[in-house]
Amino acid sequence: MTSANADQATYWNAGAGETWAALQDRLDVQLEPLGLRAMTALNLAPGERVLDVGCGAGQTTLQLAEAVGASGAVLGLDISRPLLDVARARSSAVPNASFLEADAQTHPLAEATFDAIFSRFGVMFFSDPVAAFTNLHRALKPTGRLAFVCWRTPPENVFMTLPMAAALPHLPPAETPPPQPGAPGPFAFADADRVGRILSDSGFTNIAIAPHDQKIGSGDLEQTLAVALKVGPLGALLRENPESRDAAIDAVREALRPHQTPQGVLLDSATWIVTATA
Repeated sequence: MTSANADQATYWNAGAGETWAALQDRLDVQLEPLGLRAMTALNLAPGERVLDVGCGAGQTTLQLAEAVGASGAVLGLDISRPLLDVARARSSAVPNASFLEADAQTHPLAEATFDAIFSRFGVMFFSDPVAAFTNLHRALKPTGRLAFVCWRTPPENVFMTLPMAAALPHLPPAETPPPQPGAPGPFAFADADRVGRILSDSGFTNIAIAPHDQKIGSGDLEQTLAVALKVGPLGALLRENPESRDAAIDAVREALRPHQTPQGVLLDSATWIVTATA
């Protein structure tokens, strides 16, 4: 693997990848409806070839494989070996789904190979997004299309921000500087105008970026709490401050409690559904 996104490769092959792999069932519950919303925009047909960028543990790859049928094929691409190990185990009985450990920004994808490219939160981590999407554009057939879902701003995504906000009063002040706008990370594509420019500069046309708002969740109160405490920066803060852990966890639990529904704890999410053609 080339080193264009070496920091991300290290991150997703160490603690983060292992954590996501361990929690994948809960995370799939949380993210599935947003992925399906973007998948619908592709209007896949039997026999098509699809590339799933940042496929993670493979839920979306398997859904895409079902959509294109036995005569089609889906390649799931990711830089995280722990997540790909889960994906390969899940797909052992699905012959039209395969997986590749590679960096979508630099991997020499075969030219004009895919009818469609899809991603569920897998395209916001490139060090050079124009280079990455130019590489992806090259892999699309002339009639190919693109669809992905990405996060809008942190304040709009309460499911991410509420646990941290509840825990912070019980933790020492954090000294980590805020990320630079557009830096690789979950919110790198929060600015729709920037996303449009990246895709246009990469050769895509017919670009559409639509807001999508939906309440999502990963299960009941304790299941949601377990995910909130392990995924993202809150988990690291709790590990670094064990003396504050119990108070912070109690505060997060109480902040989540009012959001319980018969379908589990549900909180606001805010995304862009992005589509384009080659």
